[in-house]
Amino acid sequence: MSSLNSINSVLKESRRFKPSNQFVKTAFINSAKKYLELWKKSIKSPDSFWKKQANESLVWAKPFSKTLEWKLPHAKWFVGGKINVAYNCIDRHVEAGLGNKAAIIWEGEDGTRRILTYNELLNEVSQCANALMELGVSSGDRVSIYMPLIPEAVVSMLACARIGAMHSVIFGGFSSDALADRNNDAQSKLVITADGGFRKGSFLSLKDNVDEALKKSSSVQKVLVFKRSDRACKMKDGRDYWWHDIVYRQSIHSKCKPFDSEHPLFLLYTSGSTGKPKGIVHTSAGYLLGATISFKYIFDIKVSDTFWCTADVGWITGHTYVTYGPLSNGASIVMYEGAPNFPDWGRFWSIIERYKVSIFYTAPTAIRACIKAGDDWPKKYDLSSLRILGTVGEPINPEAWLWYHEVIGNKKCPIVDTWWQTETGSAMITPLPGAIVTTPGTATVPFFGIEPEIVDKAGKPVKKGHGGFLVIKKPWPSMLRTIWGDDERYVHQYWSQIPGCYFTGDGARQDKHGNYWILGRIDDVLNVSGHRLSTMEIESTLVSHHAVAEAAVVGKPDDIKGEAIVCFVSLKSGFKASEELKLELQTHVAKQIGALARPDQIRLSDSLPKTRSGKIMRRLLRDIAAGKVSTQDTSTLEDFAVLAALRQDDDI
Repeated sequence: MSSLNSINSVLKESRRFKPSNQFVKTAFINSAKKYLELWKKSIKSPDSFWKKQANESLVWAKPFSKTLEWKLPHAKWFVGGKINVAYNCIDRHVEAGLGNKAAIIWEGEDGTRRILTYNELLNEVSQCANALMELGVSSGDRVSIYMPLIPEAVVSMLACARIGAMHSVIFGGFSSDALADRNNDAQSKLVITADGGFRKGSFLSLKDNVDEALKKSSSVQKVLVFKRSDRACKMKDGRDYWWHDIVYRQSIHSKCKPFDSEHPLFLLYTSGSTGKPKGIVHTSAGYLLGATISFKYIFDIKVSDTFWCTADVGWITGHTYVTYGPLSNGASIVMYEGAPNFPDWGRFWSIIERYKVSIFYTAPTAIRACIKAGDDWPKKYDLSSLRILGTVGEPINPEAWLWYHEVIGNKKCPIVDTWWQTETGSAMITPLPGAIVTTPGTATVPFFGIEPEIVDKAGKPVKKGHGGFLVIKKPWPSMLRTIWGDDERYVHQYWSQIPGCYFTGDGARQDKHGNYWILGRIDDVLNVSGHRLSTMEIESTLVSHHAVAEAAVVGKPDDIKGEAIVCFVSLKSGFKASEELKLELQTHVAKQIGALARPDQIRLSDSLPKTRSGKIMRRLLRDIAAGKVSTQDTSTLEDFAVLAALRQDDDI
């Protein structure tokens, strides 16, 4: 943590948007008063609040005897209770007569389409669970899932949950080395993969990566392979098994054994760090409750809704709001395998039109990429089915928020800007769409049971309007329980920075309306002449310029100021890079924020380096800004040509 106490917050945004009267009429939480009453109850009487939510939202095989056992920093939720997560996501809906309802509506990048009803999902999960047991997997074992975004990825997750095995979903964009590291840390017994998947018209061979990884993963005994294509695939006798050979011959009936409320459900490794990846451990009942009620209230889910979260299941968003949250609520979800711009930038919008998507949840990076592609693409399609829009992954700049609201939502859809983390398990700060007045760029208010505070380095609350470190003061059901194999690191990283509080690693401020503004990772804060400036706020100011589609701001070591401000800017179509435009952008930032934030360098390019999930890789940009040859992991980089182009910029 920096030696400086707080963060200078400079972004000013005052536009406010109320939910429409029509939306309010049918919303679960339909007023700020009702939200505040429930939130206060969840903070003042957490035991009774969570007990009620757990009993009303989940089906228990054995009732719990105690809501929370808290010994800082370790929590046990719903002590003594027994539950099966897969049963809550599938069986109970079939038993309630929803078996013929669509559970997963899937579209492959190559145009392949498939719908799985809840009946069919139950059958496939049962068959997969039986196959896993035949392959020697049992309760407590770890299973690595390394797949494209296909229904079988979700089936595999739920099959593990059904038999009590921990799944470790590893994003299909990771390299064989990254896969091997995660296999070894978890001591995975089995890997579930596919021959490959489609991305931007190309076929990516995942099985080849698995074969390479297993040269370094001695714990893995067997590999289950789904055949996604007609291409040849090497299979090793006695180790590799085709999905269609072993899964489809299993019985469609399987036992659904209840497990302790604190039984580990999954491991999920954080990415992007240059250090050893952290295996975040989430357990069964608390995580599922957080996923279930946050999905219900944040997305105001109705029986008739079709929900689409564009995240890959390799990320926490794909766990909570593609798999567990929606399916626990009996919702219909859309899954799409490929890139948003294949075969063109109309792909997202054509999917919304085709399946009548009513709730659309995506990342600000994806939104800004669509802005750059131009308004003509979404205008070609009928988006009238949409009633709620959502954002996730990083703070959204006000200009992107307004474009999303006006062009995609036709000024009628509430936007739920959600802040949360892999570690938190479910959304923590977010508007409820029928109750909260929104302002572009702010995640607004805490969800039920969440008590945030903004503090300085000493742990003292800062004044409203001032930036500081965001902490959470109380435990919540979907919180991480530890870091796999490294509880000491868990205690140090999350509970020792500000004693007694969960340290998020993010900066934030609270405005006069009580809204929380996330300023980004504390690591992404610049120290300029003794002032701590949020890179997010400078980026938002740049994107407010009519020529800018996307921006990333990093620091470069400076002998005088400590850090110089370097801005990487991607322009909208129709605008050309020039020295005049660079000067104009520098002046724009200085005028909007102040001379202190005037960029030292503006670097213009066609695109920015991103992961396949759409996040800008700022750590690589820091190396470029400093003129260093990067030695960092680039296994998730979407397009290596982007780095080469940036390094050739005349400013270096």
